[in-house]
Amino acid sequence: MTQKNMTTLGLSALFLFLVAVVVPAWFPPYQVMLVTEVIVFSLYAVSYNLLLGYSGLLSFGHAMFFGTGAYTTAVALGHIPGLPIYGAIIISVLVTTVVGFLVGGLLLRHKGSYFALLTLAFNALFYAIATKWYTITGGDDGLSVFRPDLNLGFVRLNMADITTFYFFTLVCIGAVILFCWYFSHTAMGKTVLLMRENEERMKFIGYDTNITRLILFTFTGALAGLAGSFYALFFEFTSISAISIDMTTTVLLMTFIGGTGSFGGPILGALVFTYLQDFLSDITDRWPLVMGFIFIVMVLYVPAGLSGIVTALKDRLAGARRRRGQVDTEGRQI
Repeated sequence: MTQKNMTTLGLSALFLFLVAVVVPAWFPPYQVMLVTEVIVFSLYAVSYNLLLGYSGLLSFGHAMFFGTGAYTTAVALGHIPGLPIYGAIIISVLVTTVVGFLVGGLLLRHKGSYFALLTLAFNALFYAIATKWYTITGGDDGLSVFRPDLNLGFVRLNMADITTFYFFTLVCIGAVILFCWYFSHTAMGKTVLLMRENEERMKFIGYDTNITRLILFTFTGALAGLAGSFYALFFEFTSISAISIDMTTTVLLMTFIGGTGSFGGPILGALVFTYLQDFLSDITDRWPLVMGFIFIVMVLYVPAGLSGIVTALKDRLAGARRRRGQVDTEGRQI
C-alpha cells in the first residue's frame, strides 16, 4: 500500500471516528442504539469476511462462535459474583478461541462444499446444546444479562446508560477492527490471500497452509465471539437466536451486500443491513422476504457489493479527471 493510500485511509478512519463520537449529541437515544448495533455487527461481518473474502472458506456455521461468545458472557456474569464487564468479555474471547481451535482442527481437513456443510452441522450441534442444556443456557427462554459498571479506578462508568455503553463499544470494537485491518496487511494476512489464489504453489515454496488456515479460523472465531459478547451486553439478553442459522444468514447478507472485495465492504454492509432491516420491519412483517430478494439481486447483478460500486465510481471519476488533465495539457501545447 502506497503512502498516499495510507494517508487517505488514515484520514477516512479519523473522519468516521469523529462522526461516531458526535452521534450521541446529534441523534436521539434510539438512533444511538442503532449505531451501537451497527458497530457490533461490523466486527461480526469483518470476522466473516476475513474467513470468506480473504481465505475463500465459505462457512455456514459462523454463528456458533457468535452465540458461544454471547452465552459465555451471560453465564459468566450470572454465575461469577463481582465479575467486571471486561472480565466477562475476556472470558468469552478465551472460550471462543479454544472452541475455534478445536472445531477448526476437525473441520479444516476438508475443503469446499464438505467444509461448508460440516460447519452447518456443527452450528446445528451448538444450537441443540443451547436449546437442551436448559440449566445453563435457559433453553428457549434465554438468559438475562446485567451490564455491570466499568470501574477504571479513578472513575466509575454507568454501563446501564446507552450513551456510556456506546462509547465503550466504539472504543473497544473500533480498536479491534483497526487491528484486523493491520492483520490483513501483515505477512500472515498476505499469506492467506496468496493461499486463496494458489494453495499448491504456497505449499511448494514451503508454507504450511494447514497451520495458516487453522490460525485464521481460530482468530476469526475469537473475533465473532467478541462481537457476540457485546451483542449480549447491548441487548442485555441472549437466546438461541444468537446461535441459530439465521445469525449466520445475517452475517452472510451483510458481507455480500457490502462486498467481499474490500476490508470496509462488510462494515458498509452492516450499516445498510441494520438500517434497512429497521426500516422494512416498520413497514411489513415479511421483511425477511424483501431482504432475501435484495440478496439475490446483489449476487446476480452486483457481485462486488456496494463497495464495488463505490470503487467503480471512484475509478470513473479519477479517469475523468485524468482525461480532463490530458485535454488541458494538449490545449496548452497547441
